Amino acid sequence: MSQVKENDTVKVHYTGKLSNGQVFDSSEGREPLEATLGQGMLIPGFEKAIVDMKVNDKKIVSIPKEEAYGDIQEELFHKVDNSQLPEEIKPEIGMGLTSRSEDGKEYQFRIAEVNDDHIIVDGNHPLAGQDLTFELELVEIK
Repeated sequence: MSQVKENDTVKVHYTGKLSNGQVFDSSEGREPLEATLGQGMLIPGFEKAIVDMKVNDKKIVSIPKEEAYGDIQEELFHKVDNSQLPEEIKPEIGMGLTSRSEDGKEYQFRIAEVNDDHIIVDGNHPLAGQDLTFELELVEIK
């Protein structure tokens, strides 16, 4: 029976949990995740965990933040004056915002703090700074 190797395309069912056991994402009830290894589509620890698995193998892996979404980077927090926000937005902590740079690139932010005259937005991935656990089941190697 073949095993997953680098650059294979695989289908994997997964459940991702935070260190406190809270599920943050799962393929349960959906199609399995399909990805080609080595293309940066998956976090490094997830990809490493799949290598050498065989079809129908199941495992639970702990992925440290360094192999997931990294540490929280303070330089990705930005102050935005309320005057720069669209009038129809009532900022709330946790709300997602999108900003477009002059060259057209989009950036995703979450509101981390709301003040009378400004907000603080966070450009880190929502799972940055977190160690993660994944339950994996390899469904197919293409």
